[in-house]
Amino acid sequence: MDSIFKKDIKLRIGKTVNELSNPTSYNKVYHTPSHGVHMPSTDDLKRIVDLTREILFPGYFGNDILEEDTIKYYTGVNIDSLNRLLVEQIKRGLCFDCITDDTRLKCNDCVGKSENLATIFIEQLPKLRQLLATDIIAAYDGDPAAKSYGEIIFCYPVIKALINYRIAHELVRLNVPLIPRIITELAHSETGIDINPEAQIGEYFTIDHGTGVVIGATCIIGKHVQLYQGVTLGAKSFPIDNDGNPIKGIPRHPIVEDNVIIYANATILGRIIVGANSVIGGNVWITQDVPAGSKIMQSKAKSFQLVDGAGI
Repeated sequence: MDSIFKKDIKLRIGKTVNELSNPTSYNKVYHTPSHGVHMPSTDDLKRIVDLTREILFPGYFGNDILEEDTIKYYTGVNIDSLNRLLVEQIKRGLCFDCITDDTRLKCNDCVGKSENLATIFIEQLPKLRQLLATDIIAAYDGDPAAKSYGEIIFCYPVIKALINYRIAHELVRLNVPLIPRIITELAHSETGIDINPEAQIGEYFTIDHGTGVVIGATCIIGKHVQLYQGVTLGAKSFPIDNDGNPIKGIPRHPIVEDNVIIYANATILGRIIVGANSVIGGNVWITQDVPAGSKIMQSKAKSFQLVDGAGI
């Protein structure tokens, strides 16, 4: 009986292997590497984020004891490592996005393009540091429980999410495919904060608590904006073409102007404008423009007194 049982198991497993190996089964989910180039590496992209964080926040991450007269060398080593990793991952992203069937191409152009894009990104690091510094200030000023900027940098999920987002957005600006989305999704899985790398977010931005926040690809957010947990800046239903496919690339997410506060679990949908200096209360649903200086709240709750079990 044992031998018959084992034979049956092998046959069943063999059948499954054959089904999974049939091109009609996997052709929609299989990626054929362009010109033999590997897929992007999530491990290397994590390392890119970690290195960038060490460079931007010296003493907080990586080597926590640095001297002023040696930090230049420490930063140089990290920049060199970052550059090498970026060149390779950008090249892989470009090859992943390549749609040519010309097998004669050897990706020489992509190598040179990757090196140039990596250099341009590295040149933006001083600007990234300044921008993230404003986010840290906003997080500190917006939370009475915060005791120091260091606590914000070390502990607050919004800074983790914004570091990834700011890095990814710079790569989006350079038209690097795929890589930016992977980087923001790394933070999304860790923090619960989902920021599309294509969104445009101004300085002094913060999210208190953070979990469950969604910021869509075509969002435009001004300066000094504060969100709370569970806020959705999303899209309504979008148009489809004659073949029934969704039309891509159209503006479909909100514009949030300067000095706006949006409280927990508010849902704001569509290409609408939330005017400057407005306050959006928690748990509201908004699909129309909000004039500047508005205060949008839920209607007041009704209070009932139940006596001796009566009421519901």
